[in-house]
Formats: sequence, structure tokens, C-alpha cells
Amino acid sequence: MTFTESNTIEAYFRDLLCGATANDNPLDLQDARGIYGVVSKGAGWIYLPPAALPRAPQDVFSEPLVRAALIRLNPCIAERPERADEVLYKLRAIVLSVRSDGLIRANEEFTAWLRGERSMPFGNDGEHVTVRLLDFDDLAQNQYLVTSQYLFRAGPAERRADLVLLINGLPLVLIEAKTPVRPSVSWVDGAIQVHTDYEQFVPELFACNVFSVASEGKELRYGSIRMPVQLWGPWRPEDEAEQHSTPGRNRSTPN
Repeated sequence: MTFTESNTIEAYFRDLLCGATANDNPLDLQDARGIYGVVSKGAGWIYLPPAALPRAPQDVFSEPLVRAALIRLNPCIAERPERADEVLYKLRAIVLSVRSDGLIRANEEFTAWLRGERSMPFGNDGEHVTVRLLDFDDLAQNQYLVTSQYLFRAGPAERRADLVLLINGLPLVLIEAKTPVRPSVSWVDGAIQVHTDYEQFVPELFACNVFSVASEGKELRYGSIRMPVQLWGPWRPEDEAEQHSTPGRNRSTPN
């Protein structure tokens, strides 16, 4: 058997996130669409193969899943589902602004939407109402998906991320895996690939990015957009312990 990034580190992280049998019987979109919250396997994420994720290569996020979340989390949008398209238009505009306004500014604006700091005139008499892309009060209302080989195309540039973590259809975390069997290769190579290649040639992919991860299986580092590689930090055990103690980590049930 030949050891590759895909069948070693990428598979290792997928199994940590989704359980060791995630790739044996992967869910299709119909199965995964109605499952929300943290599940009981792995770290609670659901693995969805790239072919089952509803998006085109030129789409940063999965619009059908984002639309479903908007309707699920916002009563004013549930009353008139076509309002979800107005929000999607705003989000697409942020992605398109990356080339003109810069990645950092676009990411800051998308982050404001993620934090619930933006509103739309969906209330009575055009009153502005806060729009939620994520539910921070009840984490079980969010959908947590992992997919692999996330192909993204921007003009002539095309890149394929090893693993991407999506919440409500939004790719918030990118993981770049490197081979564990070559001493000359380390997490640094993955971080450089993200920082100097992906963010440079397909910056749209990082419009809603929270952070990226690079690892060769021995050391794991993470950093936010445009962070110099030397400043990428280790994932500390106390961070993981805090995550597992966060309220709202309930076992999900299909709707």
C-alpha cells in the first residue's frame, strides 16, 4: 500500500471529526439535510462526500444549505422564504468584493454577518431585523458537515482543499494535510500553501474563513487569513477541553 496525504493524514482528520467509519457508509445529501447539531460519532461532525455537496466549483459556499439555514433560523425569512435570496445576494456580493476591496475587508464584513451584526428590512413596515447565519444560542440548530477535496475555481485558477468544515453550508475552516512519511515535509509546507498560494490565487474561498489548519500528523498549527506562517499557533489541549465543555453539544436527531 502506498501512503499518501489522502489515505493517511486527510483520512485521520476525517475520522477524528466524523468517526472511524465515516467513509465506509457516507451519507448522501438527502440523509444529511435533516440532521442538525453535534452527532455522537467522532467530534460530532458529519462526513459528506464532495459529489454529494450541492455546490458548483465556482461557488464558495453551498447556497441550498445556506438557504435552508436562513429559513430555519430566521422566522421572518420562514414566513417569506424568497427573502433568503436577498440575503444570499448580499453574501455573494461580499465574495465578489474580495478582488476589489481586499480579502481582509471582505472577511471582516462576512464575519459581521456570521456574528449576527447585520440586519435586513424584513420586519413590520420595513423594520430592520437581525439575520442569523449561525445559531450561537442553541448550537444544535446548526448543521456541521465535513467534506474532502473541496474544488474551487476562480477564473483560470483552480485549487482543491484537502478538507473543509462547513457550518450551515458555509466553509469556515480549511485543513491542508501533508504526508507524514517524508522528513523534509511538515505542517509548514501546508501553511505556506494556504498563505502564499490559496489565499493569493483563490482569495474568494476565504471570504468567510474563520481559520485554516496545516498538519503532517505530528504537529498541528492554525492561523487566520493573511497571518504570516511563523505566527501560526499550535492547537493547545486547553482549547480542546474548553470546546468539549461548551454548552449546547447535544446529540442531534433527524428532523
